[in-house]
Amino acid sequence: MIRLEGVSARYEDQVAVLRDVSLTIEKGKITCLLGSNGAGKTTLLKTIVNLVKPAAGRVFFEDRRLDTLRTHQIIQLGVAVVPEGRRLFPEFTVFENLRIGAFAERDSPAVRARMEELFRVFPILRERIEQLAGTLSGGEQGMLSLARALMANPQALLLDEPSLGLAPLRVKELFQVVRRINQERNMTVLLIEQNARKAISVASRGYVLQKGLIVASGTREELRDSPILKTAYLRCSPPAVPNP
Repeated sequence: MIRLEGVSARYEDQVAVLRDVSLTIEKGKITCLLGSNGAGKTTLLKTIVNLVKPAAGRVFFEDRRLDTLRTHQIIQLGVAVVPEGRRLFPEFTVFENLRIGAFAERDSPAVRARMEELFRVFPILRERIEQLAGTLSGGEQGMLSLARALMANPQALLLDEPSLGLAPLRVKELFQVVRRINQERNMTVLLIEQNARKAISVASRGYVLQKGLIVASGTREELRDSPILKTAYLRCSPPAVPNP
């Protein structure tokens, strides 16, 4: 569904952050992108939605070129992003944050139906509907950020470090929800993570990014057997910082 072909990217006056990256995010599958801080993972996500313009290469959503479109046009095609750090509106309520997620939808009954569907997936958000987002726990904010993205009824979901800063139990719950959304909605998911063990447990295939280069790729089983992944990530996946 989403395909990068020979993509290189750089920020102004800096060396290349991505170097000749080619990868495919398969339709209806969870694909993980693994790598340490500074590997270029977030830059790759920003390049998909054209917040960073590729210096070379092409980006496709199905057969549509994305690198020629503006970010809001890409979102309207059905690509939703859950950014690193969640980026909620802390002084808005849970309801208001969710409603913002469906800003392009003018059909009020459709918005209400979409929200009710998400409350079945995230029952805690129904309980917190009038609570300010900034007062939620870390795990609840993670759920709200994910639900807000789903309010746009996307075809593809790009998740940037969703487990960052969460306690292990909340990480487990979050990944269970991601898997459920993928299975129930046939949702295409790109899961960008440092927590390699958890990401591989839900992804069907993945890629490893180091210093802007793809250094390993394959199915879940192939990645588990990859010497690069075993040495750099699986033996020392970074611990989550407790924030229940």
